[in-house]
Amino acid sequence: MRDSSPALPSVSLPPLSAGVTGTGAALLLAHGATGSIEDNFAPVLPALAAAHTVVAPDYPGSGSTPVADAPWDLDALTDAVVDSAVRRGVERFAVLGFSLGTQVAVRAAVRHPERVTALVLTAGFARPDDHLLGLLPGWRAEEPPALRPHIDLIPFLDVTADLAEVAVPTLVVATTADRLVLPEGSRALAAGIRGARYTEIDSDHVVMVERPDEWLTEVLGFLRSLPPSPSSAGEDRKDRKGGEGA
Repeated sequence: MRDSSPALPSVSLPPLSAGVTGTGAALLLAHGATGSIEDNFAPVLPALAAAHTVVAPDYPGSGSTPVADAPWDLDALTDAVVDSAVRRGVERFAVLGFSLGTQVAVRAAVRHPERVTALVLTAGFARPDDHLLGLLPGWRAEEPPALRPHIDLIPFLDVTADLAEVAVPTLVVATTADRLVLPEGSRALAAGIRGARYTEIDSDHVVMVERPDEWLTEVLGFLRSLPPSPSSAGEDRKDRKGGEGA
């Protein structure tokens, strides 16, 4: 689905709370299930923002974003994440997805190809395997009601058919000591996306917290290697911060 409008009228979720900071080529973050931008990316945000205009939205129930009134699916979440950048004047961007966010990133590249310039997929999967599905009941029981819709979405996720349609440079980072999402999930993503780069880090799931320097070396090196893309309205705005969804 191609789009060129200043906002995305198909979004069915309330606008997401998001911060925008930094300067340079735009980078849109997509965090993991039951996490938040703060939980997943806090140790690496300063380094990302030193070279990029970083748009950092929280999903419904995370951070300052309210819980959605109705169930939501991957398309609705993807459109809301993309809309969080577009509403703030950032028209084109790489998408950096972690865990559940890798599904958002892949779907964004397929639904909004005129906006997405590259993908970084960390600790991800094309569809949940039996290992991950088996962990969901216990995980769900430990989370507050506001975050349970994130977990309820996981059994229905499958971007396998999307992978062949991804037409932008892609880096896949596998976490080889991951006890939640096994590294085979990342390997399947890399195998399905034409020309994807693949690397491994010996880390548990939240590699940005456990091994931030090693992760940043891989990710920033990949982003620096990308050809320049046409600048968007938001890429030259320095240190903008915003928690409002409108």
